[in-house]
Amino acid sequence: MLLKHVFSCRNIKSIIAKANQVLLPWGGVRGGLLLLFIWVGVGLYAEDGSRLWLRGEMPKDITLKIDSTMPDDDGYRISGRTVTARTEMGLLYGRYALLRGEQGESHPYFKLRILNHWDNLDGSIERGYAGKSIFWGLSLTPDPSPKGEGSNIAPINKALIDKYAEACASIGINGSVLNNVNASPKMLTRPYLNKVKEVADILRPWGIHVYLSVNFGSPKALGEVPTADPLDKRVQRWWQRKAKEIYGLIPDFGGFLVKANSEGQPGPFDYGRTHADGANMLADALKPYGGIVMWRSFVYGAKHKGEDRVMQAVSEFKPCDGQFRPNVILQSKNGPLDFQPREPYAPIFDQMQHTPQMAELQITQEYLGQSVHLVYLAPMWKEFFSFVNPSKLVGIAGVANIGKDRNWCGHHFAQANWYAFGRLAWDPTLSSRQIAEEWWRQTFNNPPPAPPEGSGVENATSLSADSPLPMGEGLGVGLLLRSREACVDYMMPLGLHHIFKFDHHYGPEPGGFKAHYPLEWCPVYYHQADTLGVGFDRTRATGSGATGQYPEPYCTQYEGLTTCPERYLLWFHHVPWTYRTLSGRTLWEEIQHRYQRGVSEVEDFVRIWQQLKPAIDDQRWQEVDAKLHQQLSNAREWQQVCVDYFRQFAEPK
Repeated sequence: MLLKHVFSCRNIKSIIAKANQVLLPWGGVRGGLLLLFIWVGVGLYAEDGSRLWLRGEMPKDITLKIDSTMPDDDGYRISGRTVTARTEMGLLYGRYALLRGEQGESHPYFKLRILNHWDNLDGSIERGYAGKSIFWGLSLTPDPSPKGEGSNIAPINKALIDKYAEACASIGINGSVLNNVNASPKMLTRPYLNKVKEVADILRPWGIHVYLSVNFGSPKALGEVPTADPLDKRVQRWWQRKAKEIYGLIPDFGGFLVKANSEGQPGPFDYGRTHADGANMLADALKPYGGIVMWRSFVYGAKHKGEDRVMQAVSEFKPCDGQFRPNVILQSKNGPLDFQPREPYAPIFDQMQHTPQMAELQITQEYLGQSVHLVYLAPMWKEFFSFVNPSKLVGIAGVANIGKDRNWCGHHFAQANWYAFGRLAWDPTLSSRQIAEEWWRQTFNNPPPAPPEGSGVENATSLSADSPLPMGEGLGVGLLLRSREACVDYMMPLGLHHIFKFDHHYGPEPGGFKAHYPLEWCPVYYHQADTLGVGFDRTRATGSGATGQYPEPYCTQYEGLTTCPERYLLWFHHVPWTYRTLSGRTLWEEIQHRYQRGVSEVEDFVRIWQQLKPAIDDQRWQEVDAKLHQQLSNAREWQQVCVDYFRQFAEPK
């Protein structure tokens, strides 16, 4: 077992009652005792998206039953209006499954279903596009006295975090990393750990463990040890004391997430040590308490200057395979580069045969239009799982897209990606369509009841609760399912990648080059366009050799120009402009065709959303409509900038 947390469901009875909006006491749950619940709807009429997908009313009578013979994994069984589970947490999960229309038995595929929040202690969020952090911030009136140490930390918003916890629990998420992987050493100081305890106490009844990102150099940065060398006994003792302190506050603390020796972060390389040396030191400190270390493989530039960036993770970690402690998990992004709209799967999932691994997916759309573009990510993640069997993984992590915006995610449709992550973390066999249909029905087809007379609420939808809107659902689900391919087409078709504007990664800059930047930060490094062709040669025969990191049949398939799938063509090959694609068009003609196709898709999205206006409350319709028009403008910009840029090479004068 990688996890041996002490987890108490002592508050689960009140949580389930709260989730049902009913304030009735429970008796104990033992053996086959049946419990009857009456749903009392409490109307929330603001259609600003703050209720996420939690809009539907439960049936008027639900029976909850404990069955000690079921697997001990918080799964559930639903038959009619009876929910059965071995654990009280399973009953809670089953309640939400019933709400979305499930029947039958279901069990979580992954034990670790974790959100990674890239939240900073000042309240900002790295690659966050939905406002400030729901966890962190600075107080406007700090206590200047010596006894006021840590009083500049803003108070925890318990009600907001409780709503967040319910949303996560409703889709089976059971872990939250509360801070950025580019971690501040201050995170491990007592004032902040006290705040972590507060958050943990709120999340615990919902079945959610807290984790922290830690700065590997914390002992030295905090001035408590003159070094952070993982083989130094003083450093080891420091981490052991810190682990004891954390678990004294939070007995079910999950463990650490670590970004080391990447993008300037400190790590074991600073002392001539290996990733295994660093991870094992932390793992040994956590082992007595059942904690884990999630060690990220997102590394480049630290040790392999001049090597193709997409190859460096395998180069650094493969020599350590089998050397990590059992409670160390290697956490790797789905692709070998950096959350691009499309990239092949990361070969590290095949190369590490003796190390537990988990996949890191990005829910926040850093490279996919951020909080402006409607891009449903479930098809991307399903594409990843078609190459990496979920059985190879012990868990799944998602970089969260959550902030203090009223709709939580900055875009109403971005909520679907939070939802889809949770559903795939529970069951990776679910289809993108099934998840989209679930989300749409719960989000748009379950309007609230009419507000009480004289309530003053004017913006509630007038649609009746029994209106299934089959046409609206079909159109809405279609938008979701088409959106990712549209984004690939109008941004980077045929395997083009990382041609974004510098730093913020929003908008096109295919000609981007700054001499004072590392070359692997520059767009020109990735497309390598010239008058002969375009694309990055990663073949073993004439290029970087990245194809050799893949097992068969992919190694041979990606190596060949004519056998390489066109969706990865320019990822693995520098292709002549006159090369004939499968459509019969030349490469240059096909690139132009794909850009135009992407723009046309977004134009269609705008038309479809107009058709959906009668089925959507006015506030959310207006907000999404504005986003779609901005997305269309952006898509046209991508088309014009990229086609104009590549034309100078494809059509030289």
